Amino acid sequence: MKQLNPNKKIDIHEILDNLENYHPRRKGWVWRTPAPNAKMYEFDYKDMAESLKNSIPLPSAKYFENIDPQGLSTITTEIASGRFEDDIRRMRMAAWHGADHIMVIRTAGQSHFEGLIEGTPQGTGGIPITRKQVRAQRKALDMIEDEVGRPINYHSYISGIAGPEIAVMFAEEGVNGAHQDPQYNVLYRNINMIRSFVDACESKSVMSWAGIAQIDGAHNANATAREAWKVMPELMVQHAINSIFSYKVGMKKENICLSTVPPTAPPAPSMFLDLPYAVALREFFSEYRMRAQQNTKYMEASTREATVTHVLNLLISKLTSADIQSTITPDEGRNVPWHIYNIEAVDTAKQTFQGLDGLMEMIELKEGGPLRDKVRELKERAVLFMEEIIETGGYFQAVEEGFFVDSGEYPERNGDGISRKINGGVGEDTVYQRDDDYMAPVTAHFGYNNVAQYDEAAVENPAILIDGTTFEHPEKIVFIDELDEYDNVYLRLEETKWFRDNNQIKPEAEWMGDGTILMTMMIPESSRIAEFAALEIAKQMNLEDPEVINKEVMQNAEGTRIELKGRVPFSIDKNSLVIPPEPKLLSEEEIRSDIENKKMSIVCGTVGEDEHSVGLREIIDIKHGGIEKYGIEVHYLGTSVPIEKLVDAAIELDADAILASTIISHDDIHYKNMKRIHDLAIEKGVRERVMIMAGGTQVVPELAMKNGMDAGFGRGSKGIHVATALVERRREMAAEYNEN
Repeated sequence: MKQLNPNKKIDIHEILDNLENYHPRRKGWVWRTPAPNAKMYEFDYKDMAESLKNSIPLPSAKYFENIDPQGLSTITTEIASGRFEDDIRRMRMAAWHGADHIMVIRTAGQSHFEGLIEGTPQGTGGIPITRKQVRAQRKALDMIEDEVGRPINYHSYISGIAGPEIAVMFAEEGVNGAHQDPQYNVLYRNINMIRSFVDACESKSVMSWAGIAQIDGAHNANATAREAWKVMPELMVQHAINSIFSYKVGMKKENICLSTVPPTAPPAPSMFLDLPYAVALREFFSEYRMRAQQNTKYMEASTREATVTHVLNLLISKLTSADIQSTITPDEGRNVPWHIYNIEAVDTAKQTFQGLDGLMEMIELKEGGPLRDKVRELKERAVLFMEEIIETGGYFQAVEEGFFVDSGEYPERNGDGISRKINGGVGEDTVYQRDDDYMAPVTAHFGYNNVAQYDEAAVENPAILIDGTTFEHPEKIVFIDELDEYDNVYLRLEETKWFRDNNQIKPEAEWMGDGTILMTMMIPESSRIAEFAALEIAKQMNLEDPEVINKEVMQNAEGTRIELKGRVPFSIDKNSLVIPPEPKLLSEEEIRSDIENKKMSIVCGTVGEDEHSVGLREIIDIKHGGIEKYGIEVHYLGTSVPIEKLVDAAIELDADAILASTIISHDDIHYKNMKRIHDLAIEKGVRERVMIMAGGTQVVPELAMKNGMDAGFGRGSKGIHVATALVERRREMAAEYNEN
């Protein structure tokens, strides 16, 4: 299998090439490998896993030698753009940021498909889960996990009336995790109860053979109930039903994961309500795994709001436990699956776990008081709920009577629960009793199989009767490429060929070449006026299909913050870009060492009739990461400093350098002042020993050097850029002196 080049885009054509003969190299879920007492930079970590071979650390990691600690919890990213080929690229981005659980949300309505679909049609509200799509993404992930140096778990859904067929395909194609919960089928898809549970037996048996980790669907109750914080006892009951059912079918407890979601979000007192539930759940189900997911019921389209809720939920994970930490972004509120917010959510989880490392060595949850009282209460309510289900006649009867997703806090009932008929729903009357001589010569199969009459040796392995199934011999799998001549990956790749083969650049949110951009603006009007004013602004900027995706009122009369998306109708030729060389930066340690070995002093000020000071202060002040922090002695002369004063001060103080800040640029006065400093230093006989540098928002470095400067600094320059230039130029001057 070809190795990926970290500096080259992944080639979808290479993924598709010879795909009919590709088979996954492993099956089963893989957990992170703990790295206890890991030491990185100068820090001792308590709760970290093994590091990645290749990764992108947090932006602030540059201050700590770019370390990228990886927490113990598996981190999920959820992907659902509708085009599997573009999601492969997003998978790679997510893996580099630390995600090792790629969950592909399948297309809306696929629960009601009666069998497998083939080819790779474009989806709506998710990806059509087909063999080709799954195989291509698993092949890509096999390559990506080599690149980042960690196994990556691939995940989707085994639900609906084609559940067993999907389970078989997942086992064949190396899927590592899946949602499987017959209650989800019953409550949310109105699939017949008997059909759903019979199918679940077969599906779970196949999942057990393949080592596929199972996540249940109980969290949907608090996403559906009108008052989610009141259904916590029911959530525990749903978890209990699916967990013990899965175990009885044959699934290992360590592969059974509860999908736990904190039921509330601010402005509710979420920690006070959610933490007792998390404690109760983990105590009740201590033998099982926990998959912690962010609360999305109360999520709007604000990234700030979503991130705060996410961090609060992550704190609960840290205070209790989370084997898998899901990440969901404001995409749910926006209904726009942006690449960038998937990655930001992964970084939020990573950053929070890094920051909370070792927390539980310093604190512990109180054993008395309201926390323990609420935990006990929740457990008691859950037990009573389960007892009533049994007394009523079992789960099916309880569903028919509307016990579930009722927003009353048990034993209260509001009568708004979901009710399904035992003899109703999709797939009614499609379950048939097996004949006495029924026999299925397959590897993973649930229930009575009656193979002994054919071969006693086949009782434990019925597949030997047919020389193995597709599980043992994947070459027996029938691979179907594309069925739809108008909707397939080859046509979509042809449509975007221009951007891959012609050095064309176009922004994107979810698909290559979609041209989507996000704009943020503050409009000093009420919400309604601001929305339509923003749309008109976008149209006058020639954006196509503008749409407001988020509004936040700053004050009813004073203004509204608008986030708007639209599409640009053009692309940029990469070859036409004029890109100056990237400035070379020395490490902070090297700069400090150089200054320690040979002291350096500078004089600086804003020159001419310029009263601006903020930019220069950020370059020099230690508070802003300026050059003072490297040990450089700074003599600041203030603003509107005459040229003569700047040069005379350098001579009087025997300074190594002059730094001139200049903002005003009319009539090129900034460059004229630079030339005057240079000429005056020559006139006074100090130019060969004094470095002179200038900067400002209107300064072009090349033009500054043409006007006599040793270096120039434009917009975005930082203290480390200036310090690097000072150290390197002093070295050059010393070398020139020695040569002469």
